[in-house]
Amino acid sequence: MRILVTGSAGFIGGHIISTLRENGHEVTGLDCLHPAAHRQSTSSGQEWTLGDIRDRQTVRTALRGVDAVCHQAAMVGMGVDMNDAPEYASCNDLGTAVVLAEMTAAKVDRLVLASSMVVYGEGAYTCDEHGSQRPTARTEADLKAGRFEPGCPLCTAQMRPSLVDESAPLEPRSVYAATKLAQEHLAGAWARATGGSAIALRYHNVYGPHMPRDTPYAGVAAIFRSSLESGQAPQVFEDGGQRRDFIHVHDVAKANLLALQADCSPATMNAYNIATGHPHTILDMATALAAATGGPQPHVTGAYRGGDVRHVTASPALAQKELGFTAEVGFAEGITEFATAPLRH
Repeated sequence: MRILVTGSAGFIGGHIISTLRENGHEVTGLDCLHPAAHRQSTSSGQEWTLGDIRDRQTVRTALRGVDAVCHQAAMVGMGVDMNDAPEYASCNDLGTAVVLAEMTAAKVDRLVLASSMVVYGEGAYTCDEHGSQRPTARTEADLKAGRFEPGCPLCTAQMRPSLVDESAPLEPRSVYAATKLAQEHLAGAWARATGGSAIALRYHNVYGPHMPRDTPYAGVAAIFRSSLESGQAPQVFEDGGQRRDFIHVHDVAKANLLALQADCSPATMNAYNIATGHPHTILDMATALAAATGGPQPHVTGAYRGGDVRHVTASPALAQKELGFTAEVGFAEGITEFATAPLRH
């Protein structure tokens, strides 16, 4: 296949391009070098073309001769404040709408979309008395008092987190999360209207070589790495007990390959959790990185961000069953490699 990868100069996009080419696919790329992900200019070359997915003519040109689109281009992360909201909506949702409109005109009928675990809001929880429950958003008063675990909405007792599957309710709790869910809805509408097939891959916490660094939009693993390289202790929010599923970028690239090659029914949009199925806490990540680099131990600050969720971890069982996806890079192996891997300035 000839595949267009949007966001091709980015962290995940670059790994996807390498994986697709290693498996015999012809790949073209498109990236605008958004300053939220790219702190220094990189000249375009054979790997990708410089251009913005919000420009219809740029996308139209990039789609010539293409069989499928692997749509990675997006602003990521929590953002700085609400002033970021228009740019998130523009890059993520307007950009996706333009890509889908031009795919329709070009009769390109296969899409793989980079989605995110943030569409779930909080993950799955069980109350010992009331069974499966969805917690309400944590209050400022509770966070300020250091009460970080969400309580049962019926009895306020502390609940046990568990793995969420793709059938769970979707409840985005940040601007970024809202834009990722909107991307999924747009892809579903496109598939139903055109007879195309769309797969949304809900990435969990991706880390690995060439993560962007020194930017407020970077992932927590890169932020911890930057601190350790400066001789400073990683600053861990809340009590460090937030559970996440850290998945290596090589596994994420493999998931995209499998999704592009999957046998899909027309006029469908299917979503899959791309995770290891083996959660770790934020403090686990910081501690493992500190040990691997010989740096200072993490500092648990008690600080918090209102839009953060406490636990969100997911089952990858559906992706294993329908895409043949299983994460191969274990946590200890991946963190040891990442401790000395190059980062993107």
